[in-house]
Amino acid sequence: MLVYTTQITLKEYLSPLKTEGKTIGLVPTMGAIHEGHLSLMKLALDQNDVVVVSIFVNPTQFNNANDLEKYPRTLEKDVKLIESLSDKIIIFAPSVHDIYEDNAVADVFKYDGLENQMEGANRPGHFNGVGTIVKKLFEISEADKAYFGEKDFQQLQIVRNMTSQFNLPVEIIGVPIFRQEDGLAMSSRNELLSTEAKKEATLIYQIMLQAKELFETKSIEEVIEFVENEFKKHPNFELEYFEIADEHSLNSAKEKLNNVKYRGFVVALIDNVRLIDNISLN
Repeated sequence: MLVYTTQITLKEYLSPLKTEGKTIGLVPTMGAIHEGHLSLMKLALDQNDVVVVSIFVNPTQFNNANDLEKYPRTLEKDVKLIESLSDKIIIFAPSVHDIYEDNAVADVFKYDGLENQMEGANRPGHFNGVGTIVKKLFEISEADKAYFGEKDFQQLQIVRNMTSQFNLPVEIIGVPIFRQEDGLAMSSRNELLSTEAKKEATLIYQIMLQAKELFETKSIEEVIEFVENEFKKHPNFELEYFEIADEHSLNSAKEKLNNVKYRGFVVALIDNVRLIDNISLN
């Protein structure tokens, strides 16, 4: 398995392949690889001649230094897990210095307002950091296709917007959320949960499913009230937000309109670990 730790060496390897007309698929990750990541890699392997998986904990998308410090870093384990899927995957695991040199500062992006809702409102500057690293990875890898999970649905929409704005020659592929059998969305942050917290965290998806069912007959206000009340029954949880939004604009919805796709977005903390999930409502 090939593991590159610098932009220069990765580009030297990929450049002749691009010249030969090989297609390149990119799966950007921050490591702590799990089955959700592997599902992205499997699709990328099916659709491309070459697959690059980046493993990089990007400092510019963290607005909380403690969150950055405790984010799981398991490179050796990640490499073995990816290799068990395919030894043909190329891993790009650069240092912060290799990506940013001595200036780990995000560029400033505008995403037509997509950045102002939910995660953008709760994590100032987060999507500037996301845009900065994703754009850099696209340029480094010269990927034809890039794969993102729908668990971070707002991020997916923002990456699509940025790609369109800058006319980047890469197709963005959204991949459905990969869940454990008990419904918990696979996430690198799950590594930080105790065994008991992992069990209790399955409640998030259970409540979301109930919200989806209620959405058929109840108002948006009533569905939101239901979700908030359900979390109040479980004191180990801290509900940061639950919002129902237009999938396209990500604007919070006040009333149901015809021909609009709605999605429920939730962030809840347990064990001081911030878990994110979403569900299509109609």
